[in-house]
Amino acid sequence: MLALLRRVSLTQWIVVATIVGAIIGYLDHEVWTNTDVGEMLKPLSTVFLRMIKSIVVPLVFGSLVVGIAGHGDDLKQVGRLALKSIIYFEIVTTVALFVGLGAANLVAPGEGVSLAVSAEEGKQFISASPTLSGVLEHTVPQSFIEAAAKNEVLQIVFFSVLFGSALTQVKGKSKEAILSVCEGLSEVMFKFTGIVMKFAPVGIAAAIAATIGKNGIGILWNLGKLVLTLYGALVVFVLVALIPVALLARIPLRRFWRYVKEPWLIAFSTASSEAALPLAMENMEKMGVPRRIVSFVLPTGYSFNLDGSTLYLAVAAVFVAQAAGHPMRFSEQLFMLLTLMLTSKGVAAVPRASLVILSGTLSQFGLPLEGVAVILGVDVFMDMARTSVNLLGNCLASTVMARWEGELGTGETGGE
Repeated sequence: MLALLRRVSLTQWIVVATIVGAIIGYLDHEVWTNTDVGEMLKPLSTVFLRMIKSIVVPLVFGSLVVGIAGHGDDLKQVGRLALKSIIYFEIVTTVALFVGLGAANLVAPGEGVSLAVSAEEGKQFISASPTLSGVLEHTVPQSFIEAAAKNEVLQIVFFSVLFGSALTQVKGKSKEAILSVCEGLSEVMFKFTGIVMKFAPVGIAAAIAATIGKNGIGILWNLGKLVLTLYGALVVFVLVALIPVALLARIPLRRFWRYVKEPWLIAFSTASSEAALPLAMENMEKMGVPRRIVSFVLPTGYSFNLDGSTLYLAVAAVFVAQAAGHPMRFSEQLFMLLTLMLTSKGVAAVPRASLVILSGTLSQFGLPLEGVAVILGVDVFMDMARTSVNLLGNCLASTVMARWEGELGTGETGGE
C-alpha cells in the first residue's frame, strides 16, 4: 500500500486534494451549517503559503546573481534579455486586453444584472490605485532587507540585477566567494522547494475548503454569466495567443505542459502566483531554460506579463458598464484599454491588485463603484482562473526568451 502511494505523482495528489477540498467546502456550507470546518482548516493553507513565500526572495536573489555574474561578464546579454522580455510582455498583454474586450462585448454578461448594492467596498480600493510614477518609485528598493521582509519580488529583481552586474566587475577570490555562496543558496532553496511541495496537497485542500465553505457554490449562479465569460475568454486567449506563440518559437507543447502542469495546478487551486513561483522556476530550469533567463523572466513577468489579470480587467470593466446601463462607445473602450495597459503594470505592487486597478478605472470613466461590490462575490473563483493563466503565460515567456537567445536546452527528457 505504501509503495502504491509513493507512485502517485504530485500532480495527482493536487487533483485529489482539490476534489476533497471542494467536497469538504460544499458540506461545510450546505450541510454542516452549525460548524465552520473551512475556517478551521484555513490555517493549514496559510502555513503552506507562508512556507512558499519564505522561499521566493532567497531563490530569486541567488539564482539571478549566479545567472548574471556566473556566466561571463557580458552585461549586454542582460540588457538584450530585458528589452526582448518587455517588448514580448507588452505585445501579449495587449492581445489579452483585446480578447477580454471582445468577449465582454460579444457575450454581454452585465445585461440584466442589478447594481443595487453599496459602493463602499469599491471606494476602499480607489485610494490604493497606483500611478505610473508610483510604480516606477516602487520598483527601486530603499532597503534590500525591507524589500525581502515584504516579499517585494520586483524590488528584489531590481536589486539582484544591479548586484549581479556589479559582481561581474569584481575579480579574484572575492567574486568566487560570493558566487559560491549564491550558487549554494540557490541549490538549497530548490531542495527546500521540494520539501515544501510535499505539504502542497494538504495546503491546497484546506484553501479550497475554506473558499467554498465561506462563499458556497451557489454564489456562482448569480453571476455565472460573468464567470463563464472570463473562463471562456481565457481559453480563447490560450488558443489564439499562447499556443501560436509557442508554435512560432518551436516550443514542444507536450514537454512544456509536462513541466508546467504542477505549478499551474498550484496557482489555480491557491489563487496565488507566489505559491507557484518556486516550483515554476525549478521546473522551467529542468525543461532546459537557463537559470539566468528563468530567474529574470519569471519574477519580472509577475509585474509586467499578467495575461490573465489584464484580460479579466477588460471583461470586468465592460461588465460594470453594461450592468449600469451605460454602454461604452468603441472609442471609449479603446481609451479604457490604453488606460488598463498602463495601470495594470503596477498590479504586483498592490494588495487585491486587480480590484484596485478596476476601481480606479471605473472611477476615471464615471462608472459606478457598486460594480466592484457585485464582482467581489465571485472574485475568488475568477482569481483562480486568471492567476493560473498568469503562471502559464510567464512560464511560456521564459521558454520563448530562451529560444530567442538560442539557449533552450533539452532538459531532463533528453530531447525534443
